[in-house]
Amino acid sequence: MTTQTKPYRYQLPAKAIKIDCPQCGPRHRKSLSRYIDTKTGEPLPDVYGKCDRASNCGYDLNPYHKGTSGMSYADEIREQNQMPPIPKAWFRMAGKQKRNGVSRLGFVETVITMEGATLQEAEAVARFIFDKSETPVKPAPPRPVCSIPDEVFSQSIGHYGQNQFARLLVRRFGSEQARALLDRFQIGTSARWPGACVFWYIDEQGRKRGGQIKLFNEDWHTAKYTTSEGDTKSKTDWVHTALRYRLQKANTPLPDWLTGYIDNADCSPCLFGLPQLNNAPIDQPIAIVEAPKTAVVCTAFIPGFVWLAVGALSYLNAERLAPLRGRAVKLFPDLSKDGKAFERWDKVADGLSKQGYQISTSDYLEQVANDQQRAQGLDLADFLLSGPPIVKTIAEWIARPGSICKPDESQLTRLVVDPCEAYPAEWDTPTLPDAVPTLMIEQPEQLPGWYTAFNLPWSWDAEAQLKRVQWMVLPLDAKE
Repeated sequence: MTTQTKPYRYQLPAKAIKIDCPQCGPRHRKSLSRYIDTKTGEPLPDVYGKCDRASNCGYDLNPYHKGTSGMSYADEIREQNQMPPIPKAWFRMAGKQKRNGVSRLGFVETVITMEGATLQEAEAVARFIFDKSETPVKPAPPRPVCSIPDEVFSQSIGHYGQNQFARLLVRRFGSEQARALLDRFQIGTSARWPGACVFWYIDEQGRKRGGQIKLFNEDWHTAKYTTSEGDTKSKTDWVHTALRYRLQKANTPLPDWLTGYIDNADCSPCLFGLPQLNNAPIDQPIAIVEAPKTAVVCTAFIPGFVWLAVGALSYLNAERLAPLRGRAVKLFPDLSKDGKAFERWDKVADGLSKQGYQISTSDYLEQVANDQQRAQGLDLADFLLSGPPIVKTIAEWIARPGSICKPDESQLTRLVVDPCEAYPAEWDTPTLPDAVPTLMIEQPEQLPGWYTAFNLPWSWDAEAQLKRVQWMVLPLDAKE
């Protein structure tokens, strides 16, 4: 008895279709044989093929090879064919955006955000409209990379005595840590409003791609004002628009860089806090929040992460997260009344995971928030700042009753770790996952050798099981 094997849909044809090998390059012309779809006779995307120079090159990528997402080209096509019908309006939208010079990535982001498409549906439409064309389409010229001159950036750095955000940091964390945070994130000061700060968006090449101006109230929230028409607006602006307004008011011509920037630039095309990656180990996890303020505050409370910000809820996409490929990323979306903010970021994370990103979404706020906090749209910084002040030394703790001592991790030694199955009511609130434990100092007892013992409630381990850490030890200087 003979058995028949089902032929593969994607094969190398008998008459090879040749293009340049992506690995050999132009030195060896047309050495790559392309795979075709036997159902349509059409060749697959250029990357799928086998190089003739097997011994010298060896490039061989077949459409059944599973990539970092865990899916092959064949899997993706099969999954697309199982999708429900895609609205024709999305194809018309794609065609219109393509004619207007919108990029493929820009269309995918728009149809997901505005129309509620899944990433698979958006990619299916993009492949049909953007990747297939009967007539060659001249690609739209890339948008110029515009940045703000370094001298404008440098003029904003410092002047922290006039900076409300800097004063808030000093009041909460002390002058030394506040200065370290201001330097770490290269925060500036603006004259747009008395006390305003500048959050600079600096890309991986050190270019100042945008500067967001903010004025904060004493409660760490953005200040607001009422317009002559009675509308309430937040005191938020951008460096380039504030500078344009000031120059135009003084009847001063705009410099060439500012004119070009206004015409072509995107205010925040990169993540806030990217320069931190220059010194961060590749295995240090990344945490992403919405607002720059939140990234700065969370750095003080949870230094185990490298904290970055996207700038707005809708700004989370593959283009902005491209520098984070190969790193573990955790998303901390703001709260929303109906949970849509979490769902939106979780949906984006799911799509990016299939593109090879190591990314997941934390539901910590969703688990601990009440309805009022959801309606207010609070973020992680609001929860962290709602607690007592954080100090690092015994002397600071004694000087600030009610504070929490959170020493550097290098000073701590774990003595006993007991697992438990439930949360004892008499224990205190846990620290966040992966955070340096927060020590609630109650009645420290002197131990031999200038050691003081602290009762630490409990924390989560990697498997999300409760563990009780009975004692942490902080070495004290004899002078204290």
